Amino acid sequence: METKLKKKFNLKKFILYFLAVIIFLVAVTYIAFQVSPYPGALLIRMEFKKNGEKMNEDLAGLVPPGIKSITNLQYSDNMQSDDTFLDIYFPAEIDNTSKLLPTIVWIHGGAWIAGDKSELSNYSKILSSNGYTIIQLNYSLAPGSHYPVPVKQTNEALKFIIDNHKEFHIDTSKILLAGDSGGAQIAAQLATIITSPDYSKIMNITPYLKPSSLKGVILYCGPYNMHDVNLDGAFGGFLKTVLWAYSGTKDFQSNKFFYTGSVVDYVTSSFPTAYISVGNADPLKSYSFELAAKLQSLGVKTDTLFYPENYQPPLPHEYQFILDTDAGKLALQRSIAFINSVTKDSILKNDSLSAELLKIK
Repeated sequence: METKLKKKFNLKKFILYFLAVIIFLVAVTYIAFQVSPYPGALLIRMEFKKNGEKMNEDLAGLVPPGIKSITNLQYSDNMQSDDTFLDIYFPAEIDNTSKLLPTIVWIHGGAWIAGDKSELSNYSKILSSNGYTIIQLNYSLAPGSHYPVPVKQTNEALKFIIDNHKEFHIDTSKILLAGDSGGAQIAAQLATIITSPDYSKIMNITPYLKPSSLKGVILYCGPYNMHDVNLDGAFGGFLKTVLWAYSGTKDFQSNKFFYTGSVVDYVTSSFPTAYISVGNADPLKSYSFELAAKLQSLGVKTDTLFYPENYQPPLPHEYQFILDTDAGKLALQRSIAFINSVTKDSILKNDSLSAELLKIK
């Protein structure tokens, strides 16, 4: 009898101890998420990494032969050098020649807290096979580094490619900035810095690229308005973590300088010719609509690829990388047509390519 009571007491004691540990761990986890953006950011980064690597693997079978790859070149000695590396892709047939090609500097997405240039290696090779030099670059991720470090680093990357353009077959008179998601915001922001002296002063960034050399921007699925953020919606927790991490301030809404990243407020009529696209089921789609409308109101040549609300199947965030769908194939085709139009000095009319290529009503 005594033994049974003792066992029952020990079991009860163990259960109470176990529950106490669980409560302690839950409390510690909750506090960790409240005092630092790191836990949330790292969880998001892990998920994004998994998706990015899968996307790259899915494109492997579409990569054509004959693409030269030069990887992990350090582009800056000045700014957090562990992160400042880039990859270059160009058709192998021009290797050891003096041929220079239109060049697309692509800035990867990942909500400023995730992503890696390697995850777009196969897409870059596919794009390069159409006759371009493609630059993929990494930048310092939040919350380890904060706004506007990635913008400054991308500017440093432009200096590197200008200084070494002959070696890497880069036509410095025909450069485009491109990006997806958070990378599209960085690309649009740097394009504004390059083309607006007033904004360059606000950001305290002296651009290395001349406005005349920036022939266009390709922007997929980006956020361009820091003011218009729904923190109470389905993605409220995600957005709070991301903006806290990138701004460096939990109360990012009180950080006035952070809102200089709201590109739609600073673009001018000097902004380069733009191509903007987003999927119809992308939670960020309103930002692309708003930026396109703003640019068109300023008289900036702007081509768009937007889809009807009822387009099927619904197109998610970053739909353009899914090349086994009609929409993904069309997006790539439209990107190529846009690059050719702006680098060959042809006249681009707003949505001029839509009627010919986009056969959906």
